[in-house]
Parts: sequence; structure tokens; C-alpha cells
Amino acid sequence: MGESKHIVVIGAGFAGLASACILAKEGYRVTVLEKNDQPGGRARVWEKDGFKFDMGPSWYWMPDVFENFFALFGKKPADFYNLKRLDPGYRIYYGKDDVMDVPADMGRLEALFEATEQGSSTGLRKFLEQAAYKYKVGMGEYVFRPSHAITEFIDFNLIRKSLSMQLLTSMSSHVRKYFKNPKLIKMLEFPVLFLGATPQDTPAMYSMMNHADLALGTWYPMGGMNEIVKAMVSIAESYGIDIRLNTEVTKIETTEGKVSKIVTTGGELIADFVITGADYEHVDQHLLSEPDRNYSEKYWDTRTMSPSSLLFYIGLDKQVPDIQHHNLFFDEDFEQHAKEIYKEPQWPAKPLFYVCCTSKTDPDAAPAGGENLFFLMPVAPGLTDDDATREKYFDLMINRFEDITGQSIRNNIVLKRSYALNDFKADYHSFKGNAYGLANTLAQTAFFKPAMRAKHIKNMLYTGQLTVPGPGVPPALISGQIAAKEAMKILERQAY
Repeated sequence: MGESKHIVVIGAGFAGLASACILAKEGYRVTVLEKNDQPGGRARVWEKDGFKFDMGPSWYWMPDVFENFFALFGKKPADFYNLKRLDPGYRIYYGKDDVMDVPADMGRLEALFEATEQGSSTGLRKFLEQAAYKYKVGMGEYVFRPSHAITEFIDFNLIRKSLSMQLLTSMSSHVRKYFKNPKLIKMLEFPVLFLGATPQDTPAMYSMMNHADLALGTWYPMGGMNEIVKAMVSIAESYGIDIRLNTEVTKIETTEGKVSKIVTTGGELIADFVITGADYEHVDQHLLSEPDRNYSEKYWDTRTMSPSSLLFYIGLDKQVPDIQHHNLFFDEDFEQHAKEIYKEPQWPAKPLFYVCCTSKTDPDAAPAGGENLFFLMPVAPGLTDDDATREKYFDLMINRFEDITGQSIRNNIVLKRSYALNDFKADYHSFKGNAYGLANTLAQTAFFKPAMRAKHIKNMLYTGQLTVPGPGVPPALISGQIAAKEAMKILERQAY
């Protein structure tokens, strides 16, 4: 049945490619339309002068999600790339000469906690036991639901489990129930900074991220995160998927409640079904006519978005000893920076930031004797973005990096590129220039997220970080799988 149906997927990010691969495997003819000059969405690569940078995601967490995806095609990650577990997973700089390396081994991690706060190793075991349970239930019973309606969750067993998932407890109060030391609290709260809300507004359910971090570990695919994209493209090509780069969709036309035509910069297409992994708000508000939209402009303006980012890709002509692959600079007030992202949006006074140095693990990421550094500072979406502001924060981050690490790098910079809100908008039509999609607040969880279904169009679905299950590479992979299954159900119903 699949052979006769043509499915168009808009966007070659993780969600779009995942949908495309599954549908092609089932026999559907699939065309993927990608606005940019390479697939991967935010997980693109920039290479220059022997330096190689992952432009977007740099953390490889939840290895089981990748294993499960590739298993759908009789493959495993090792068929495509070499995965290395980082040890330490990352380093936290709390100040000058105040450093914490987070070990991969659980015994050493417990010893680190105990040395930082007496008795906290027992608390860590209990905390992670709960986090593992949430991960198992969340990934097993919640995350693969399309969340079309609350009825999907009206199941006594699931409701009972929801209570133990601590949906109504905040991450902040949950962490403080077990730990008093501010350093340990910062470590355990840091993953939610990128989930799009303060720890006070994030459900404690998301301590499952601490299980992903501390128990499942931080990994690195040799060659970079784009190796995952290459693996997915390889699968796509093996099923005959037509991936069209530099092809932007400019309008989606409908007739009698169905997509009738997709207008692109490379011509027009007809499709039996459309899955759009492009920015949801852009598709909803700018590619569709008003009667076909799921939401109003006001709806989008009242969504709580995850942060955007100010990024700098920096090539050095020397190596930087004694930093790790992942480095978190938490030497300023975590809560103040979070407030300046979420509560009172503004460019931060004293930001926290992150530095990635993939050349510590992967010598091919920089020329011999050089180093590649990727600076990331979370900022509120929707801010005014200009070169003067970027340079101000570049100086601030470089000064803090040099002061705290004791490493001089400013005079060794041979390559530099910035990337921020205006670039997210230009390259991805990202709503308000956000980097990570929709914030994972309770009011935007599961069926409270923007719907996967196009309410007024029978043959279209949304996928990606602005719909279920949420932001991040593993959730995007899962979103694509959900969308593909839902598309097949709809097509089967329409066939009878």
C-alpha cells in the first residue's frame, strides 16, 4: 500500500529524518525538503581552516534512545560511529581553584558527594533510584504517546504512577529535600536550565534527566554529533528517500481540508501526506492560511519558550591544558541568570556559560597543536541581538575563562564566529530566536503542548521540539517516530 503514497517531510532535523526513515521502510515514497545546505537541522557542522565545530547539540545523553532507533532498521550506533564515554562526564567551575569533575563511575561519584556534603551519598542513592524509576516510566509509558487528548492518560495505573513521578512537585524543592550543599544543588539542577524553565517551575519528574546524566553517562560520537545525522541520512538513502537541500517551503496550500500543494523555492510538490519538522510557529502562522492554522498569534505569544543561546566557535593555534571536553562555568548566581532568562527577560548581568572542547577527545576537530572551543551562554528568547552586544559578552566570557582556568587564550584566537538569536531566526525560522523549543513547564507537558495533529488539515502532522515529547536530540528522535506511526494510522484509515 505504501508504494503508491507520496509523503513529504519538511525539515531534515532529527525528527524529520526519523519520520522519513520509518515511513520509507514501510514502503512509502518519501521526499524530505530542507531549507539549509546540509541535513541535520540545528546539528549542522561548520568547518574552516582545519577546525570542525558541531553548530548545535554537543551532549550525547540517553544512548538507549539512539540504540532503539537504529534497531528499527536492524542496525546499531556502532555500525555508523564510534561512541566514547567521557570520564569525567564534565567539569564544573564554581570559581577560581574551585573545580568539580563529575566522574563516570558511580562509586567515585558517591565519594565525591560524600566529600562535598557528609551523608549525601545515601541521599544520592535514593535520589537516583527515584530518577531511574521516572526514566523507566517516562521513557516507557509517557514519551511515545502522541498526546492528542487527556484520555490517553486516563488509566488508573498510569495516574498512580504519575503521582510517584512527582508531576506536581518542583525540581527545586525535590533536589533540596536530599541535598543542602549549593554546589551539589547546582550540579543536579543544571540540566533543567536548558529545558526551558527555572528549577522552581520545572516538575520534579525531570529528575529523570539526572539519571540520564549521572547513571547512563555522557558520551561522544567520534567525529562529532553530526555523525548521528550522517548515519540517519545513510539509512534514508538506503530506502531511496529523496532529500532536497536548499529547498525552502514558502507556502502550504489546502483544498477541502487537505494539503493540495507545497510551494518551495525549487518548485511545487503534490503529496498524499505531509509531516512538518520545521519550526511549528513558522508553519502555523506563516506557511498556512488563517483557516488552516492550529493556533492564534496570541497563543504563540503566551507560550513559555526555552532559552536561546549566544554561541562562539573559536579556533586556537595552541592547546589549552587542564580543561575537559565539557566545562560548566557556575561561578555566578544560578538563580539570577535563570531569572534574567525566564522571569524578567534581558541580557544577563553575570551569566553562567558553557565551554565545549571536542578536540580534547577528538584530535580531528582541530589542526595539530590547536584547539577548538565552543562557548555557549543561555539567554532569553526575543531579545535584541546586535554585534556590539555579542562582542560585550565575548569579552566577558573570555575574561572569566582566562581568570578562572588560569589559561591565556585571547591572543591565540585564529578563527572566530558568533551565532545568536538573529541566526536562529534566519537559519531555522526559530520562534523568537529560541534554541531549544518549548519550555518543559507543567502547563506545557504532554497534551498541553502544541498538538501534533493539524486540526483543520486531514493529511498533515507536526513533529519536532515544539510538540511532543519536547526539546533535545533524543526527544526529537522519538517525536519523529510518533509522527510516522500516527501518519500510517491516518493513511490506513483513509484507505478504507
